[in-house]
Amino acid sequence: MNKKLQIKVCGMKYLFNRRELENLPVDWFGFIFYRPSPRYAGGLPENDLRELTSTSAKKTAVFVDAPLSEVFAVAARYGFSHVQLHGRENPEYCRQVRAAGLKVIKVFRLHPDFRFEETEVFAGVADFFLFDTKTEQWGGSGQKFNWQILENYKLTVPFFLRGGIGPGDAEALLNFSHPVLYGIDLNSGFEDFPGMKDHEKLKKFLERMVKTQLVTIQT
Repeated sequence: MNKKLQIKVCGMKYLFNRRELENLPVDWFGFIFYRPSPRYAGGLPENDLRELTSTSAKKTAVFVDAPLSEVFAVAARYGFSHVQLHGRENPEYCRQVRAAGLKVIKVFRLHPDFRFEETEVFAGVADFFLFDTKTEQWGGSGQKFNWQILENYKLTVPFFLRGGIGPGDAEALLNFSHPVLYGIDLNSGFEDFPGMKDHEKLKKFLERMVKTQLVTIQT
């Protein structure tokens, strides 16, 4: 049967922007709690942050090597069921996050010499993987990696595809498939500036995805 490919928009920072995107076929929103990021949402006033993260869509809090106490506190305070771990978190760290009742999206930053054996130790402690491009910064670089490297990924843990996906990539997505591809993660390729997503760009892209059935995967 066919299953809709999940659409995740990460790096949300502005309430009115998140609200307007909820009119689009967006399944997930990501909110960044990594202070050096230009999309850092954790510095907003408490009431603003509560409103920003109060969405009927699925949502994930994004961290980079944060203390577990911070992860648990943010998840409890703002009602997150998923956390996205973008740093050097090890399997034991992920195990403790899951033991607290949270679901884990573990990020791997790919490059031509990446060895997928690195993912194997996370197979039992992560609910999803997310494959991004390795750059000097932690995500939001707008740079792609060669998706064909994912032919070497043989595990059954479902993954999100990320890394420079932009308005012109619908055709490339049509020509890409993988048995456990779960969704695509959209960020800087659809921004006017960090944290501000361009509604019209996303709308046109997602309309084309739906029209040409690019948002289906085989299950």
